[in-house]
Amino acid sequence: MSATASSRGRLSRLNVWAVLLMAALLPVAGCHRGKSAAPAPATEAKSTGAPQAEGVSLKPDEIEKSGVATTVAVAAMHAPESTGYAFVLTRETIAQAVAELTSAAAVERQSRAALERGRQLAGTPGATSMESLQAAERQAVVDHAALLLAQRRLSATLGRDAPWKDDYQSAELTALASGEHKLARVTFPLGALGSATPATARFAHLGETPGGRSFGSVTLWSAPADASIPGRSFFAILKGADAAEGERLLARVPVGAATAGVLVPFSAVVISAGKYWCYLEAKPGLFVRAEIDTSMPSDDGYFVRAGIAPGAKVVTSSAGELLARETNPGSAAD
Repeated sequence: MSATASSRGRLSRLNVWAVLLMAALLPVAGCHRGKSAAPAPATEAKSTGAPQAEGVSLKPDEIEKSGVATTVAVAAMHAPESTGYAFVLTRETIAQAVAELTSAAAVERQSRAALERGRQLAGTPGATSMESLQAAERQAVVDHAALLLAQRRLSATLGRDAPWKDDYQSAELTALASGEHKLARVTFPLGALGSATPATARFAHLGETPGGRSFGSVTLWSAPADASIPGRSFFAILKGADAAEGERLLARVPVGAATAGVLVPFSAVVISAGKYWCYLEAKPGLFVRAEIDTSMPSDDGYFVRAGIAPGAKVVTSSAGELLARETNPGSAAD
């Protein structure tokens, strides 16, 4: 009996220790389960700058029905430009100055020839008197002064560095006086061009719709300052242009090195939320909207330096319908 009781006592003590050990281990196990069950921290999304448009997906029959057409973005070079305003002079001003110069030159030649004949005949039978010779000398001096005045008046009106400054019989000056060519006076804001005279300039009519052709000039020289507009002024000859006398034009000249980019046709551009966009065909049937900078227009479209690679397919027809579908997914082609 004593052996049995002793054995039962040992078992009871073992059971007690087992219960205590399990009670001690339970919090540790629960702790481990809590750590393993905790969700992993989310990976921070990488920033891609401006929000990317999701685009519009169309099936081939929807593309055909909507009239969506694309063209390949053409690589181009373009220089930053400064913008000024030009005024096309009336030919009356030029013609009058040229006529005065022509008349003064003819009178000066005649009086100089008369003086020369009088000097050659001096001392011969029938020669003019000394008084007549002195009168001829005075007239030659007066007529020469009148010629210089006409030249300086023309120089003051049309600039000292004009192409005809050493040749007042220039065909260019005659073409301006007759109206065959036009003369434009263009003024740019102070500091826009530095001290150099532009080598080229291009002009456009005010209010010209995008895509209207500009006309250029490669003959420019400094003009007298315009008292009504602060800035630097230049004269430019317009050949074969449809500019009217007295018309005001928009003028642009390059002011920096040319950079590479692409041309986006005017027909591809849509406006949304006060910004300019075009649609690119990212893959067959998927059209994605891309924001563009329209500050550098050319005759064939907007020059875009970034965001569109040469060879990209740009939507040039029904871009407005794509915008409607994207902003109102429930809309459909009629």
